[in-house]
Amino acid sequence: MKTVDRLMLKSYLGPMIMAFAIVMFVLLMNFLWRYIDDLVGKGLQFGVIAELLGYALITLAPMGLPLATLFGAIMTMGSLGENYELLALKSTGMSLMRILRPLLILTFSIAVGSFFIANNLVPHSWEQMNSLIWDIRNQKQTIEFQNGIFFTDIENMTIRVERREGDVLHNVLIYDNTNTRRDGTMSTVLADWGHIKLSDDKRNLIVDLYDGAMYETNLTQSASAWYNDSKLTRTFFSQQYVLNSLDGYAMERNELDFSSGRTKRISQLQRDIDSIRVIVRENVTAASQPLFEEHLFTYDRTLMIDTLRAVSPHVHAADLLDSLAYLDLRARQRVWNAAYVAAQNSRRFSWDETQLKRSLSDLYLHQIGWHEKVSLPVSIIIFFLIGAALGAIIRKGGLGMPVVVSVAFFVIYYVINLMGTKMAREGTLTAFQGIWLSTFVLGPIAVFLVYKATNDSNLFNVEWYIYRWRDLKKFVRERVGTRHAVGGGRGSKRESAKK
Repeated sequence: MKTVDRLMLKSYLGPMIMAFAIVMFVLLMNFLWRYIDDLVGKGLQFGVIAELLGYALITLAPMGLPLATLFGAIMTMGSLGENYELLALKSTGMSLMRILRPLLILTFSIAVGSFFIANNLVPHSWEQMNSLIWDIRNQKQTIEFQNGIFFTDIENMTIRVERREGDVLHNVLIYDNTNTRRDGTMSTVLADWGHIKLSDDKRNLIVDLYDGAMYETNLTQSASAWYNDSKLTRTFFSQQYVLNSLDGYAMERNELDFSSGRTKRISQLQRDIDSIRVIVRENVTAASQPLFEEHLFTYDRTLMIDTLRAVSPHVHAADLLDSLAYLDLRARQRVWNAAYVAAQNSRRFSWDETQLKRSLSDLYLHQIGWHEKVSLPVSIIIFFLIGAALGAIIRKGGLGMPVVVSVAFFVIYYVINLMGTKMAREGTLTAFQGIWLSTFVLGPIAVFLVYKATNDSNLFNVEWYIYRWRDLKKFVRERVGTRHAVGGGRGSKRESAKK
């Protein structure tokens, strides 16, 4: 490896890694902000949160790589241009593409690696992340008592605490209906103080009370029997230790199916797309067949199928004679009236499109997932070319101008990609058109900027535009002055001719 190549790689890797870390941090904060309500108050262990964040980082990596590539390229080429290192390299006879050759090879390797990340890691991470979020959402929040307020989140139990001092609860009141369905017993517990907390595995409620009384009564008897035979049992205690089983407070992992277009590899997507297309054709036939049978081909249903073409594909359409021309006026009028009535009735026909819409939506999502995996490496290469060309033209390093330009281009890319994906999901555009729309827009821009950077264009040089504006004003002033001079000379000649 030559010294120039090592210089370029060393100058590029640092800014790109830093930009990727910053972008992933911002995206991860956005992810946490979206799901903060589901995570707070659940008492989740550090391992569960770390697992969720790990899956989120892998899932968000395809979005962060293009921006990191763009930012790193602008910073690298801008710093080289600002320190006249790029000019020194060009003065030796090296072209811009030769200078960028090691970075192009590295970017191509990153693009290929991004495809394997999007195809192999992201599907599994996306499925596991959604499964983990589902389990966290179904988990109940931890037990928190507030002074003078009834706590009702525990099934068949209501707890009220008069005052709380750390872990010590004062004047505890508990209504326990746990055994009501089994033997009709309801208990009420009053205690001066105690401790109520979850066990370490969050599967049991530990109730440790001191200096109180428990009242038990039966609620399953009829009204008259309860009035005559009911018993109220009162038990005093100096300490009562009870262990009640709980459901929903412990973190339980469920094996749920979150399969979609984003949880499959490209080979699985291609196989499923072929299968879904067959299902779509079957649903189209099932939805439209009642229209043909009941309104359009009510007399001869064999006209719905071209049997000759089904037997042999070499059979051409037959030139049939129009039988209406051989009918008299009244018979022709009857045929036209019957056709008109059938056409009007077919317009009022309604069919069930539920299965058809569902299969079409599934087909669109699988096609979008297929094209997203393929378009990611191309977008990374395009962003690198845009960043390298802009850095060579702007010749500004640091975190000022590169950040502004990078964010501007990424916002344009993100908005176009979002619009294209939405239109592809709705069926307005094909999946190829919707997903590759941003590439079609930014690709020519990348080629144009590389051409300008190769030819040392003054595309972003403000002084160049100021000088051109001055030349334009001078040119216009000279043209206007010449016309006035010519007009004045012609006027003097006319006046002399009149005299």
